[in-house]
Amino acid sequence: MANPELAIIPQHVAIIMDGNGRWANKRGLPRTVGHNKGVEAVREAVRAAGEAGVKYLTLFAFSSENWSRPESEVNALLGLLRRFIRRDLAELHRENVRIRVIGERENLRGDILPLLVEAEETTRHNTALTLVIAFNYGARNEIARAVAKLARDVEAGLLKASDIDAETIGRSLDTADIPDPDLIIRTSGEERLSNFLLWQAAYSELVFLPEYWPDFDRNLFFDALKVFASRDRRFGGLSSKTAAVGG
Repeated sequence: MANPELAIIPQHVAIIMDGNGRWANKRGLPRTVGHNKGVEAVREAVRAAGEAGVKYLTLFAFSSENWSRPESEVNALLGLLRRFIRRDLAELHRENVRIRVIGERENLRGDILPLLVEAEETTRHNTALTLVIAFNYGARNEIARAVAKLARDVEAGLLKASDIDAETIGRSLDTADIPDPDLIIRTSGEERLSNFLLWQAAYSELVFLPEYWPDFDRNLFFDALKVFASRDRRFGGLSSKTAAVGG
């Protein structure tokens, strides 16, 4: 149920979960401890989104650039994903949460792709919050794959080049059935999108939090929603205040 304190609830919130390693380093702990603590923050975010009445929550779980990290850290991150799905999938399903996965699926390691597909298939018909997991995801790669698909359709005579527009490209992206994010949150104090939902973020409101991701909780989520509610979203047009005075 939507929180009555919030006048405007974003339909879709996306989060760049940044700062696990720095959280751990600050405490003299291995980076893997920060990643483990970050999983608890994921659960907090999912619960808070459901409580607020958000319909779509997208989490940047693993970027296509993350493969360049040390092998031990990559293996630890993949292990966390496995444990999250195996441990939390049943509970998410009971809570009527639908899981969607976006990102490049080819050449994924071992059991990762089957686990992701299982999560999607198990929850396909759920109708509450849609939890979108961006895994092996990079926005430029996503756009390149969409353009390549359209080029193949043109070569096959299924589509005319003159028919390609922004809407056509949007329907070819991983997020074709997902509305663009109204709000993108990034933790850790960094203020950039880092190749995340570049196409879809055209009119998103951006909120940057100084806290590291393992410290993210319900209060920080609702603080970001309050900032969003205070924004005047114009989508390239006049603000409601300006229009009211004829400016």
